[in-house]
Amino acid sequence: MAAAAQSPQGGTVPYTLHVYTDLVQVPTLVLGPSMQTLPPVDAQKFRVSLDSGPRFQPTHVRLEGDDPITLAILLDLSDNNASKLPLTSSRPLAAMALGALRPQDHVSIYSLDCNMIRSANNIPADSNKIEDAIDQALQSQVIHRGKSRATCGNTVPLWNAFSFIIQQLAEKPGRRVILAFTDGYDGRSNISRNDIESLITDGGVTVIGVSNPIFAYSPESFDDWERAFSVLCQRSGGLILRTTDKELPQTLRRFVDLLRGRYILEFPRPSIMTPGMHSIAVTLEGTRAFIRPSSLTVPIPDPAILKDPTTIPSDPSRKPPFGKQTPQPK
Repeated sequence: MAAAAQSPQGGTVPYTLHVYTDLVQVPTLVLGPSMQTLPPVDAQKFRVSLDSGPRFQPTHVRLEGDDPITLAILLDLSDNNASKLPLTSSRPLAAMALGALRPQDHVSIYSLDCNMIRSANNIPADSNKIEDAIDQALQSQVIHRGKSRATCGNTVPLWNAFSFIIQQLAEKPGRRVILAFTDGYDGRSNISRNDIESLITDGGVTVIGVSNPIFAYSPESFDDWERAFSVLCQRSGGLILRTTDKELPQTLRRFVDLLRGRYILEFPRPSIMTPGMHSIAVTLEGTRAFIRPSSLTVPIPDPAILKDPTTIPSDPSRKPPFGKQTPQPK
C-alpha cells in the first residue's frame, strides 16, 4: 500500500507501507457435553495448546457471525448410502439457502455413485438456483453409468471425491465447509483417509456429515468405516448430524447456526514454525464442553521478507509457544 508524505519544501515524498500476514485464525466449534448449543462463552476462558505445548490465551476471540461461507454439498447416491440418505427432494436445501445462508455465501453441489458430477460451481446462495442444481444431481444418470438408479454398490470412490472437492475449495476464499450426505463408506478409492486428513488440514476445510440414524449394517462394519468418518469430521472441526428426512429442514438450519456460532480464535503466528502437520488443542477453563477446532494452517514467513530492512518486526513477547509432540499420521 503506497501513500505520500508532505516534505519541508512543500512537495510530496512517496513512502510505502508493507503489510504481511502474521495472524492465525482458528474457527472453533463449542457445544455442551450432550451436543447442545451453549449460551455465549466467556472469551477469557479459552486456552490453546500447539503440539502439546504450554497453554496460552488467544489475543482475540469473536463469533464467526456473517463471515462468508464457501460451501460444498456432496450427495452420496450410491447403493451403499441411497436408502439411508435423509434427502428425498431439493426443497430442504433450497429452504436452507433462503432462510439461513447469506448473499455473500457461495455453494457448489456434487453427486456421487460410480462417477461424480458437479451441478453447481461456487454459485451465490440463491434458493432457486440451489433447488435446480439439487434436482439435476438427484436425476442425473451420468453418475450411475447411464442407469436411472445406483449401480456401483460397495465400490463407490468416496475418498477420491473428497480429494477433488477439498482441492477445489482450497482455491476459494471464505470459511470453507463440506456438507456431506453420506454414511462414510468408501469402496475403491486410490487415496487413503490419512491423505484426506492432510488435504483437509492444508485447505483449512471443515467437514460436517449428515446421515440417517438408522443403519442396516453390523456393528463390525460400523466400527470399520462409519466411525472412521466421524473421526475425520471431528478432526476437521466438524461432526456428524443424525437426522431423518422429516427432521432435515430443522437439521440444516442447525448446521448453519453451528457455523455462525463458531468462535474465531486469533493469535500471532508462532515464532518457531516448521513445515508439516501440527496439532492444536482448545480448552475452556472450568467448563465441560465438546470443542472441535478446525484445521490449523499457518503460512511460513518468507526469509527474504524477514531480512528486508523495511519490515517492521512483530513483538516476540506475543508469540505463542510450541510443544515438542509433533502429530504422527494414523
